[in-house]
Amino acid sequence: MSLAGKVAIVTGSGRGLGLSYAQELARQGAAVVVNDVDADVAAEAVASITAAGGKAVAVVAPVGSSETAQALVASAVENFGRLDILVTNAGVLRDKSILKMTDEDFDLVINVHLRGTFTCVREAYGYFKENNIAGRIITIGSPTGQRGNFGQTNYAAAKAGIVGMVRTWAMEMKRAGVTVNAVIPVAATAMTKTVPFFAKAVEADERGEAMPDFFRKELGFGTADDVAGLIAFLASEQASNITGQAIGAGGDRLQLWSHPEAIASEFNDGGWDYATLLERFPFADNLQSVGEKFPELPAELQPEPAAK
Repeated sequence: MSLAGKVAIVTGSGRGLGLSYAQELARQGAAVVVNDVDADVAAEAVASITAAGGKAVAVVAPVGSSETAQALVASAVENFGRLDILVTNAGVLRDKSILKMTDEDFDLVINVHLRGTFTCVREAYGYFKENNIAGRIITIGSPTGQRGNFGQTNYAAAKAGIVGMVRTWAMEMKRAGVTVNAVIPVAATAMTKTVPFFAKAVEADERGEAMPDFFRKELGFGTADDVAGLIAFLASEQASNITGQAIGAGGDRLQLWSHPEAIASEFNDGGWDYATLLERFPFADNLQSVGEKFPELPAELQPEPAAK
């Protein structure tokens, strides 16, 4: 087992993607601190790990505050003697278009995703540095943070911010030997199962059947377990040279996202005034798309029409 003797925290790991991450880390030998806001859900997650021969305890608390971050690290140290791995997966959604999005909708999503990632990483890194541990930090991004998505102002801002923090932390943590990366998962979860486009894939998964190849290969859309292997790999010694990256995983596809780079550069003596911009800069030839562009679903994979 590649993570034997290691100790991991996985936030938001009572169900869904986070549970798959926690179970895979345990399968690879790590003891795991499970985290959820629901005590019963957290207890079930711990039981699923211990029943398979792993070690796990739960911290029931909402992610976001420094107090929760401190409690998570303290639990790892008190129960298992150390901390080696942090996976910041906890998240919530409050999807609304901008004119309908309230301050509370915005603040909640930012607090859990962005501030929760910040506070947990700060606490874990402090422990790593104080104890001379070359730890592994794995944050969770989203295609929405990379490309935007209608009705997700708060979520897009948080997920884009996480990737920005990862690039900064990779520089700050390099001398300590700590790696930090963002994983961009695309999988059937409670957050995606309500999207009609993915209906046939989710239905197949819920029946215990393999998803159609169109979803797994063309879209890179799969199950939570399809992402878990990447989490365990990035937590291992074999990934010690990988840091500051955004890595996509879903179905049969793995992707390495590029860092933003300028795609068009022009120079004009004296700078750019209105008239020169109109005349010289090739905006029309270089404008970038927004949102994700999906290929058309084959006829046999179209969602069933809603019952009247």
